[in-house]
Amino acid sequence: MPPSDFKNASIPDLVEQLTTDEAILLTAGVGFWHTHGVPRLGIPAVKVSDGPNGVRGNHFLMSTPAKCLPSATALGATFDPELIETVGRKLIAEECKLKAASVLLAPTCNIQRNPLGGRSFESFSEDPHLSGLIAAAYVKGVQAGGIGVAIKHFVGNDKEDDRMAYDSIMSERALREVYLMPFMLAEKYSKPWSFMTAYNRVNGTHVSENTTILQNIFRKEWGSDATIMSDWFGVYSVDKSINAGLDLEMPGLNKWRTLDLVNRSIGSRKTTVRIVKERARKVLELVQKCAQGAPEILDGDGIEYTRESEEDKALMRSLAAQSIVLLKNDNNLLPLKPKEQGLKKVAIIGGNAKAIVLSGGGSAALKGSYFISPFEGIAAALSSDVEITYSEGARAVKTQPTLDYEIFTDGKRGWNGEWFAHESDDSMTPVATPFRTQFMDETRLFISTSYPEGITKKFTLRLKGQLKPREQDTLFEFGLISAGRARLYVDGNLVIDNWTKQRRGDYFFGSGSQEDRGTYQLKAGVAHDIYVEYCNVRAPADDDLVEAIMDSNPGVRLGGAEVINEEELIAEAVKLAEEADAVIAVVGLNGDWETEGYDRTTLALPGRTDELVSKVAKANPKTIVVTQSGSSITLPWTSEVPALVHSWYLGNATGEAIADVLTGKVNPSGKMSLTFPKRLEDVPSHGYFHSENGKVRYSEDLLVGYKHYHHRGIAPEFHFGHGLSYTTFSYSDFKLSEPVVANNDIEITATVTVMNTGDIAGTETVQLYTTLPSTPEVTQPPLQLKAFAKVKDLAPGQSQTVTLKLDKYAVSYWSDVISRWVVESGEYLVMVGKSSAPEDLTFSQKVTIKKGFEWNGL
Repeated sequence: MPPSDFKNASIPDLVEQLTTDEAILLTAGVGFWHTHGVPRLGIPAVKVSDGPNGVRGNHFLMSTPAKCLPSATALGATFDPELIETVGRKLIAEECKLKAASVLLAPTCNIQRNPLGGRSFESFSEDPHLSGLIAAAYVKGVQAGGIGVAIKHFVGNDKEDDRMAYDSIMSERALREVYLMPFMLAEKYSKPWSFMTAYNRVNGTHVSENTTILQNIFRKEWGSDATIMSDWFGVYSVDKSINAGLDLEMPGLNKWRTLDLVNRSIGSRKTTVRIVKERARKVLELVQKCAQGAPEILDGDGIEYTRESEEDKALMRSLAAQSIVLLKNDNNLLPLKPKEQGLKKVAIIGGNAKAIVLSGGGSAALKGSYFISPFEGIAAALSSDVEITYSEGARAVKTQPTLDYEIFTDGKRGWNGEWFAHESDDSMTPVATPFRTQFMDETRLFISTSYPEGITKKFTLRLKGQLKPREQDTLFEFGLISAGRARLYVDGNLVIDNWTKQRRGDYFFGSGSQEDRGTYQLKAGVAHDIYVEYCNVRAPADDDLVEAIMDSNPGVRLGGAEVINEEELIAEAVKLAEEADAVIAVVGLNGDWETEGYDRTTLALPGRTDELVSKVAKANPKTIVVTQSGSSITLPWTSEVPALVHSWYLGNATGEAIADVLTGKVNPSGKMSLTFPKRLEDVPSHGYFHSENGKVRYSEDLLVGYKHYHHRGIAPEFHFGHGLSYTTFSYSDFKLSEPVVANNDIEITATVTVMNTGDIAGTETVQLYTTLPSTPEVTQPPLQLKAFAKVKDLAPGQSQTVTLKLDKYAVSYWSDVISRWVVESGEYLVMVGKSSAPEDLTFSQKVTIKKGFEWNGL
């Protein structure tokens, strides 16, 4: 029978028919991306795929090109659950079907506790309410399209360094009100089909074996029937994780839940067949939801495809533009109208202007089906009216840029790869004849498990191509990284030896070396021969002599760039700025700076970027800065530039969306989904973000993000919720209803009238914050976002009354004395405005709840 027939199967009957061994097999994956099938009982395997800003498919190496959407922080900046739900259904779910994936490993809705966190770009916000509602919309849209989600990382995975081991030590209130809240709201409003556990411990116990979180809170309090799966290699025991409620261990490589180990655990009464079958039942329930949601995937050919329509591209472009935040716009420099403003020459400056910056790095990275750089987008929008000049201005890379568009073979972009088996699994000697030949158009080759099937445990990959000829003699610097060992030859000359000895680094999910660099003099017009030899056995290092075999994470990366004189490069940019009528500086981070696997060490922009911006702004008073990053960065030159736009990571349509906003084709409406501090020392968790002997102390407690800045009276660079428009809005007639308490819930209705007082149509987000009664026994944050609404496309002079509904979540706190949510009787303050900044909260009103109550569950 076809696999999709499983949608009609009786799960209780199947569980009864399972042998113990079959039940054990169902509780762990097969390979890297699949669950286990049981053909005897018609149980199909299902495929999962990484998100959250797209669907990569099965392979890191030579993956099928895919749609790349804006980063989660950008999605949060839309403050638009309706839009995110549409994107989930129309783009993400359909992309999963193209990649033959029934479950998407997304969304990420951890809290932006500290912007240094390597994966901060993957999470929606520093605020749990915004995070939860955007996550719920994402989940609702994807699952409406018939695709399951694995919402992650449940819970407390708020940093990357030491992520497998550190212990997130936090109060019960902080756990409930801040870190669990986004997951709780997603469960309440969208019922994710599965949850993915975090790598770390919470209050002493790894989440994958944490009975308090998985059983007491998730199953009993919330009543969730979702399947619980591990993060990849995030299981650290056999019986403990099974007994605690972890249903599915992923992946199926180097796993704990082997037939031998689980049967031994059953035999020694560390667990039972009944418990194992309960875990298997939850996996079967997920598989059945997949069969019911998108049966065509299970009956399909399993091949990954790239397809997109003009409608898809338009939606990606619109989504990206709606996430962009206009931070500053003195004297209405924006939008750019060259003819009206008398602009004849515009200089585009900055290392990010022409760089391919799709998203942050790690499991969120993918191969974009297309990409429009900021330079391309802006030039296309302006070049018919003005002359465009360009300078990189300052290098902003952490590792040398990949050579994906610089290496060619037989006139085609890419190089030839020859895979060699070794004489035996233990031998370091490759055989003479290639095992397989493969053409590759990437020079960042994260092989992962995509090496040829049947090749020996140790293998060699040899890559040959030619470097694109230069117009003049150039000194070129190459950079080589490997998870394994590698060496680079140019024209037969050894340029980099990463083979004999290397320095351990963080690349390739912590398995790679540091980048070794070497220079070579290129001759004008010459296509120099490039040859890289790679082996998946690590070279010794000073502090680590173990030559480990890279089995699930081998990789090699070749980058390079022309050697530049930094002083001359900045001087060139300043000269172009002086000669131009306006400057657009595009600066920021990329997927090397913000990535899974390690945390940032600074909020500063790379290299001499800050110096570049200051000098360019001084040279031209009409300097517009566009910043790219997935999380907070420091901007010490804010007062020096008249216009500032933050664009996050925007995916495929990056350049088009930026150009749409800069030229006024789109009136910006994004709002900051997190706070931009003036300095790192102002961040709430500064001083205790690191893992200290395995302990990460959440000493800021409830005062995460903007709550900390209000509590301490610290002025950030840009407040949470801030975002300007090319028009203006006024608020009036703020009204608050009397509370209505019924069915262990509460309803309070707030209304406010918003008027467009400017000259063009615009969109505004009304934000509502509450302050709970504070007593000597219970301290409350100074304010908390509890509702928001988007007024879309309001015409000049038009007004609209916005209604905001508050429920028990808006007025409750967690009592760790009685382990329940509490609504106190007393006086509550309700504020509405344009952002969390005190000057923007223009209306406030008090409301009295006469009789409080307690509650639990959702």
